[in-house]
Amino acid sequence: MFPKTNTPRWIIILLDLGLSAVSLFIAYVIRFDLKADKQLWVTEWEILSKSILVFFVVRFATFYLLKIHKGIVRHTSTVDFRRLFVAVSISSAIFLVLGFLRYYFYDGYFLFPSSVLIMEYLICFFLMTVARFAVKLWYLESVKNKEEHVRIVLYGAGISGLIAKRTIERDIRLNYKIIGFIDDNKKIVGTRLEGIPIYHTSNLEKLLREEKITQVIIAIQDPEEENRASVVKACLEADVEIRKVPSVKSWINGEFSTKQISKVRIEDLLGRKPIVLNQDKLAAELIGQVVLVTGAAGSIGGGLVLQIAEYKPKLLVLLDQAESPLYELQFEMRQLFPDCPIEVVIGDIRNHERMEKLFETFRPSWVFHAAAYKHVPMMEDNPSEAVLTNIKGTKHLVDLAQQYSVFKFVMISTDKAVNPTNVMGASKRIAEIIAQYSNQSGKTQFITTRFGNVLGSNGSVIPLFKRQIEQGGPITVTDERVTRFFMTIPEACQLVLEAGVMGNGGEIFVFDMGESVKIIDLAKNMIRLSGLELGKDIEIQFTGLRPGEKLYEELLNAAENALPTHHPKILKAKVRESDAEQLAQIDTLIQAVSATPNMEVVQAMKHIVPEFISNNSEFSVLDKNNSI
Repeated sequence: MFPKTNTPRWIIILLDLGLSAVSLFIAYVIRFDLKADKQLWVTEWEILSKSILVFFVVRFATFYLLKIHKGIVRHTSTVDFRRLFVAVSISSAIFLVLGFLRYYFYDGYFLFPSSVLIMEYLICFFLMTVARFAVKLWYLESVKNKEEHVRIVLYGAGISGLIAKRTIERDIRLNYKIIGFIDDNKKIVGTRLEGIPIYHTSNLEKLLREEKITQVIIAIQDPEEENRASVVKACLEADVEIRKVPSVKSWINGEFSTKQISKVRIEDLLGRKPIVLNQDKLAAELIGQVVLVTGAAGSIGGGLVLQIAEYKPKLLVLLDQAESPLYELQFEMRQLFPDCPIEVVIGDIRNHERMEKLFETFRPSWVFHAAAYKHVPMMEDNPSEAVLTNIKGTKHLVDLAQQYSVFKFVMISTDKAVNPTNVMGASKRIAEIIAQYSNQSGKTQFITTRFGNVLGSNGSVIPLFKRQIEQGGPITVTDERVTRFFMTIPEACQLVLEAGVMGNGGEIFVFDMGESVKIIDLAKNMIRLSGLELGKDIEIQFTGLRPGEKLYEELLNAAENALPTHHPKILKAKVRESDAEQLAQIDTLIQAVSATPNMEVVQAMKHIVPEFISNNSEFSVLDKNNSI
């Protein structure tokens, strides 16, 4: 058992001096080839006896002055070994100098024979280093947890994986045993990294089963998304815990700590390889420009603000009516981009006078319009509010963009605008119509982006599931058949920026979002990632479709065709042209909405958007065909 208290410093000094004496003795034994007779030893001692006191005084003085006894031996570091090397080297150099002085000015003998001096120097440093290393090793072994090891596999045998391995092995609090690495690179499969075997990623399932792995740590910084997804899927199916090493940017002072190993989030499972932006063109178009972001305090708006700030605009105007989230965004911007000029404006896009004052004051050349009401059930109960914000508010901004010669106006829409089955989706489709029609006149280029659900955004399903899991459940799912497209906030913001660059006006850009995800599978995976077991620790409860909700989302409707663009992940919808009659109907709706009953408001919206067929809603009575 290792002693709990530190050894007194005077004992450390005595031990070091003792090791020095042993080193000197061994050096003499080696010099005489272990064959010296008694008379030779007597003669040598007569010479040495005049030097031995000097030997201990010099060693003591150098050891004490360089404080090699101050370090806690069980925590000896490279700094301590460096100090030890310097102390032994200086003392041996002093012996050499004193030897010359004795030879020339005293009795004609050196302090020690040259061969003894060299051997003693090497042996002393070796013994003192080994002694400290042995004590440290003894301590590390004594404090290790004697319980059964957590058997882990590291995904990634590169630099990040190697750093993770070393950090894990160095942390005495962890009871981890690294069984192996897995890596996508077939060239290194079958080799070893610091004694740990490397397997190919495709062998993970076999490795999990045969080696009884209890945890997989993703240590690779930029894995192929398909490979990472397959690793996570294999772990989920085998009920193996998955954790990950954070990005290098988040390492504290450039160093990784095991405390930073975190659980894999559902966002990591669903995320795809980020869009590669046209950085040069973005920088050329945004640098030195006044950029207005509406709905800046929201998930998409806030993400846009953070990305646009990278391109050094002349001024970034942040508009929102939510005071507290806007304050938090302002604080974050000052922390991350202290040199980026920002102007925080609290205002409602429904207030035309307030918006006109904003455009008149700041004269933006770019507008990213993210302000909107987006919650389907809320808007189903309050259709007038959907019209006032999503339609009237958008028209205010569109008209002012033309009036003040905005260069580009990029509107954020939603997949729910395609064949809408609810008020929210229909209001966003009407907003698209306003932007499309306005592109036919004036200098402003109006561009629309349309995408699906955003992972982690305010009010989305993932934060809801997280709260329900934390509360012990049940997790509520509307229908086991429901599917949704998902994308991350950075992906959504990148799409908006890329669309702003490539668009010439009038387009609706959609993102190739891959396969839709079943919400029931999403819930099950989140339960597994939380370390819980469905049916034992938590339940899933089906609540039925909410008013206006679809089973399946679409990105294009039957009358639209997808056209390719220069970016493989971005498509352009070939949409029907908007006409003046629709605009007249929209104006009538806006003017009459405040005094019009909900049923009549929705009926007017259906006239503007004929494909708007309500689903599971009180407004279904307005449709001739009530099927989805």
